[in-house]
Amino acid sequence: VFLGNGPSGICLSYLLSGNIPYFKRDSLHPHPILQRKLEEAPDVSILDQDLEYLSEGLEGRSHSPVALLFDTLQRPDTDFGGTAESVLTWWHETDRAIPHLVLGRNAPGGAWHSIEGSMVTLSRGEWMGLPDLPFKDWLKQKRRGLRNNRATAEDIAQYYQHYVVRKGLQKNFRCGTVVTSVRKVSAENISNHTEKDLQENSDSLWNFNEKSMEVFQVDGFFKTVKGDKEPFSIYAENVVLATGTYDSPTWLGVKGENLSYVHHQLSALEEAVKNNSIGIMSDPVLIVGAGLTAADAILFAHHCNIPVIHVFRRRVTDPGLIFNQLPKMMYPEYHKVHQMMKEQSAACAGPYECYVSLPEHHVLSFGKDKKCIFQDKNGYQKVYKISMALVLTGSNPNLSFLPNNGIDLAMDSDQPVNPKRNPIDVDPFTYECTQEKGLYALGPLAGDNFVRFVQGGALAVASSLLKKANKNPP
Repeated sequence: VFLGNGPSGICLSYLLSGNIPYFKRDSLHPHPILQRKLEEAPDVSILDQDLEYLSEGLEGRSHSPVALLFDTLQRPDTDFGGTAESVLTWWHETDRAIPHLVLGRNAPGGAWHSIEGSMVTLSRGEWMGLPDLPFKDWLKQKRRGLRNNRATAEDIAQYYQHYVVRKGLQKNFRCGTVVTSVRKVSAENISNHTEKDLQENSDSLWNFNEKSMEVFQVDGFFKTVKGDKEPFSIYAENVVLATGTYDSPTWLGVKGENLSYVHHQLSALEEAVKNNSIGIMSDPVLIVGAGLTAADAILFAHHCNIPVIHVFRRRVTDPGLIFNQLPKMMYPEYHKVHQMMKEQSAACAGPYECYVSLPEHHVLSFGKDKKCIFQDKNGYQKVYKISMALVLTGSNPNLSFLPNNGIDLAMDSDQPVNPKRNPIDVDPFTYECTQEKGLYALGPLAGDNFVRFVQGGALAVASSLLKKANKNPP
C-alpha cells in the first residue's frame, strides 16, 4: 500500500506493474565509468543490479546516490544543457508485477492539483517527466511549447493524470481516500474472514502458517460521490509513505497569527483579488518569507499593482537564500524579485513602486486593528498598517496517522519530521525506514524535494520489494 499519489507514488506504481528498465544496447552514456559498469551486465535489469555499485562516484544536485543514478540514466547530460536520449529501454514483464494500491486524497498528481494552475515551475519542463513518457513529447501533442523551458503547474497536474491512464495504472489508484492510522499488528489478530480472502488471492505473498508474522493495518475512509465517509481497513506487508510535504503550512507562532486577515497559503491572495476585497488602493499586503512561494506571491501582487511589504529574516546576500542559487538566465522573474529585495529596502526608496523590502526583520505580533509590529536585528521596532498578511515560510508534512506523528522515524527522533532539516531516516539504497522494517519513505519525506530526484527513491523501493517477493530472475 502506498500513501500518496503524487509523482513518487505514480513512478513506483509504474515500476511495480511489471515495467522493468534495462540498459539500451548500443547506447552511449557520457559518463565513461558508468558506461563501463552498464556494459558489464546488459541482460540484467537495472532493478536487479547492485544500485550502490552503479551509483558510486556520481555527482550532482542531490544527496541521494540512487536519485542521481536514475536521473542520469534517463537524462544523461541535462545539467550541461544537453538533450541526450535516455539510455534505458523498458520491458513489460507481467510475471514480475507486485499487487499494490495507491491511496490519495485527490486525482493522481498529488499536491500539483492544489497549486495555482498558471504558476510556472521552478524546474525545467523535461525534469518534471516520469519514466518512458517524456514531458515535452506530451506537451507537443497539446501543440504547446515550453516557456523558457519551463511548464505551468496545470500542465504538470494534467500530465500526471494522463500518465496514469496512458500507462494503464488506474486499477491501482484509489482517489478520495483519507488515511487515519497505520500501525503494526500481529497476523493472528487478523480475523479468519480476512485471512481467507487473502489466501484466495493468488498473488498473495503471505504465508499464514507464520502466526508470529507482523503486518501493517491501514485504516481510513473513502469519500463517496454523495459526500459520505466509508471506512476501510487494509492489511499489507509493506507500506510506502509518499505523502509529500504540502499538508500543513508553517506558522510563525506569534500573537494574533490566528486573526482572520492572516493567511498561510498563496491562494488566499488570489481569492482576495478575485472578489475585489483588495486592490490598487488598499493598504499593503504583508508577505513573510524568502522562498519561492513568497516570490510567487510578490510577482502576483506586482502584476495586480497591489502594494507589498516584504519581511524576511535573512540578509539579501545570504548564500542560503534560494535566489542566490538560481541561474539568472533561466529564472528571470525570480531574479527580478531578488533585485527588488536588494534595491527597495525601507531604508532607501528604490525604483519599484508599491514594494518595500525589510530584510533581517521578523514579525512580533499582528493586531486586531490590522497593525503589524516588526523588529529588526538591532531590536528597533516598526509598525505598519496592512490589509492582509501571507505567512509563506514553508510547510510541514502531516503524519498524524503514524504513532507519535512519525517522530520516531526521523533522523533526529526528538524533532518533528521536516523535509529539509529532519527527514525520515531511510537506507539510501532501499529507502526502507531504518527504525521500522516494511515501512518505506519516498520524496520530500526522505529528503528528495524535486520531481526529477524522487524517482530514484522509487527505483530503490521497487528493487527492494522485488527481492523480498522473490520475483527476481535467477
